[in-house]
Amino acid sequence: MVGQSHSVATSYEIRIRGKVGSSALASFEDMEAAIRPAETVLRGEVTDQAQLHGLLERIQLLGLELIEIRRVSPTDAHETGT
Repeated sequence: MVGQSHSVATSYEIRIRGKVGSSALASFEDMEAAIRPAETVLRGEVTDQAQLHGLLERIQLLGLELIEIRRVSPTDAHETGT
């Protein structure tokens, strides 16, 4: 039907330069975080474009530097790599 959309969660991986502190990570409670020496990797499901834009806005408002954002398969999203 035109005008109706069904939200299907899509898994994303978001890479942020540097180690993100615990207080800033609290802003991303729905995401899993892996803190690495040079970056912080957030992974999780995003239900729609509005939620994705909200995450990106939060990154900007916190003054964090976005390195990369990419869609990943659900199995990849559960691998933290740490």
